Amino acid sequence: MMGPAHSLSGAAAWLGVGAAATAAGHSMPWPVLVVGALICAGAALAPDLDHKSATISRAFGPLSRGLCEIVDKLSYAVYRSTRKPGDPRRSGGHRTLTHTWVWAVLIGVGASVLAIAGGRWAVLAILFVHMVLAIEGLLWRAARGSSSDVLVWLLAAASAWIMAGVLDKPGNGSDWLFTGDGQEYLWLGLPVVLGALVHDIGDALTVSGCPILWPIPIGRKRWYPIGPPRALRFRAGSWIELKVLMPVFMLLGGVGGAAALNFF
Repeated sequence: MMGPAHSLSGAAAWLGVGAAATAAGHSMPWPVLVVGALICAGAALAPDLDHKSATISRAFGPLSRGLCEIVDKLSYAVYRSTRKPGDPRRSGGHRTLTHTWVWAVLIGVGASVLAIAGGRWAVLAILFVHMVLAIEGLLWRAARGSSSDVLVWLLAAASAWIMAGVLDKPGNGSDWLFTGDGQEYLWLGLPVVLGALVHDIGDALTVSGCPILWPIPIGRKRWYPIGPPRALRFRAGSWIELKVLMPVFMLLGGVGGAAALNFF
């Protein structure tokens, strides 16, 4: 999938989680619903950190481009060292390590640990990074071009500061779901994990599939490209993604958000 569809699917997924949480008696405060949806929208772009042409590669200028190069090489090295005889030879690491459940869990746990250990500044950093990605994904037409980068960063920084201030107020969700002492913002890792997994599921629907289950071997392959039957797959950026899936994500997100807020 392309960046905008990934971000929309991420936001819709978190709004769906909000609806499910409300139905289960763990209602999300509205700031958690909004902030989680934006984090999830941003996190749904993060697995493409192994691709130098992806949205995330330009999101933070030379820093993200350099990081993409490193992650691509790391992913390729892991692929080569763990591949089985049935896995094809590759020349790069795209759609390997960062497109697995292992990566999703690791970055989610990392975000939670960072939020708890690093305090307010760590929370602000997590929010800022994901706000930049969410803006790049959801407002992709307005965010295109290097001239808009500084404006995106300023908007993300201001949004992160405001949202952290709102969440810090009693009852607004800093301790949502995890209420023990010192567990504030532990939940921040959840939308990060969900966003990465939603990205992988979206890529699994495309022609190439996605090795979500690595390192679990399937037959002669450890990097088995999970996906539906070939007839049900589509090419990234095709009309199915733009004209069918994106409107569906918006509709599902709206319904999920309304249900999470008890509008029906």
